[in-house]
Amino acid sequence: MNYNGKKIGILVGGGPAPGINGVIGSATIEALNSGLEVIGIYDGFKWLSQGDTDHIKNLTRQDVIKSRFYGGSILNTSRENPTKSEEKMKNVVQSLMKIGIDYLVTIGGDDTAFSASQTYKFAQGKIRVAHVPKTIDNDLPLPAGIPTFGYETARHAGAKLVANLLEDARTTHRWYLVVAMGRTAGHLALGMGISGGATLTIVPEEFKKTPTIEDVCKIIEGSIFKARAFGQDYGVAVIAEGVGDLLKEELKDNSLAIVEYDEHGHFRMAEVPLCLIIKRTINQRFKERGEKAQFIDVTIGYELRCSDPIPFDVEYTHKLGCGAVRYLLDMIEGGYKTGALISIQADKVVPIPFNEILNPETGKTTVRKLDINSDLYKAARSMMIRLEREDFENEEILSRIAKAAKIGSDEFRSRYEHLVK
Repeated sequence: MNYNGKKIGILVGGGPAPGINGVIGSATIEALNSGLEVIGIYDGFKWLSQGDTDHIKNLTRQDVIKSRFYGGSILNTSRENPTKSEEKMKNVVQSLMKIGIDYLVTIGGDDTAFSASQTYKFAQGKIRVAHVPKTIDNDLPLPAGIPTFGYETARHAGAKLVANLLEDARTTHRWYLVVAMGRTAGHLALGMGISGGATLTIVPEEFKKTPTIEDVCKIIEGSIFKARAFGQDYGVAVIAEGVGDLLKEELKDNSLAIVEYDEHGHFRMAEVPLCLIIKRTINQRFKERGEKAQFIDVTIGYELRCSDPIPFDVEYTHKLGCGAVRYLLDMIEGGYKTGALISIQADKVVPIPFNEILNPETGKTTVRKLDINSDLYKAARSMMIRLEREDFENEEILSRIAKAAKIGSDEFRSRYEHLVK
C-alpha cells in the first residue's frame, strides 16, 4: 500500500529513560521507508494540550541515525497531563488533526500510556495510536519477564554505583544507605541490589501492611547486627523509592519533607529526602544505645535516566520503534480496532490493546509490581544479610546476633522478631 501524503507523529512523555532516541530513530526510519512523512512533536503533550502546533519538526534519516545510540530525547519530554480536562484533550486531538497526523507513536510510562489511550478515544479512531512502554521503573503491565526499555541500562549503571559503594564501605568500615528510583515498585532497586552486591534490599511489595519509618530502620539494624555477628562491619542497604510512597502519611509530618504532587496526582518523592530522614533516624537510634555509627546517605535515580543505552536496549528499542509503525499501518488489516501498547514477545511484535492495560477500578494504567513469590526474589533474598525467621528459631544464632546488638536474646526477640512474621 502507498502511504505517500500520510503523516505520522512521534512524541515522548514522562521522565527520560535510556533508549528513547532508539525508538524515535527506528520508528522514523521505518515510517520513511513506508513513504510516510514523519513529524517530531516536542515536549510531549505540553504544547498540543494548549492548542499550539508550532513546536514540531519534520524528521529525516539524518536527524535520527546517530542519536539512536545516545541517552536523552531529541524531542525532549514533559509530564503534561492532557487528561486532566476535556478541553485539553480536545486541544490535543484538534492540534494533531491540524498538523495532519494520521498515525501517532507515543513513548512513555504509565501516565503517557493513559494519555495515549485517551487520545485514541477522543479522536474516535481518526488517528491510529501506538504506545511504546518506557520506564526505568519496569512497572508497566507487560507479561512477566519482559522488561520495559531503559530498565536494563538503568540497572546496569545503578549496579555499578552500588558495587562501588560496597567496596568503599568495606574499605572504610561504614554503611551506605541507598534510595533507588522506582515510584511504587521495587524492580529497579532489587535489580541494582542483586547485580551490585548490596547487603540487603528493601522493596515496597514485601510489606503486607503499611510500614513505619521505625520498621524500615529496624530492618536495616537487624542486618547490621547480623552482619556484625558473622564478622562483617560494613554494608550497603538499598531502599526502593516506593517504600517512601508507603510512608507518605508519616513523611508529611517530617520537617525535612516537602509535600507535592505532580501533574498526574503522584506524590513527588523527589521532593522528600527519604534517605536522609532514614539516616538521621538510625543515627539517633544508635546514639540512644550509646553507639557511634557512621552512615552515608545516597539517592540514585536521575543520573541513570539519560545514560547511553547498553546494546540490549539499542536492539530492543529498534524492534519496538519498527513494531509500532508496522502495527499502525497494519492495524485494521490485522483485526485491531483500538490503539495498543507495543510489546515484543518471543521476538514477535505483540500489540496489547489499551483496554487490557487499564485498571478496571481506577481507569488508569495498571502498575506491574515486583512478585515477591517469584524465584527471582527468593534468589535475591537468599543472598541478602537480613533477619529471617530461622534466626529466631535457632537459639545459638539468635544469641550471637543479640550479642552483636549488645542486648539479651529475649530483648532482641521482643524488638525484632515481628519483622520476620
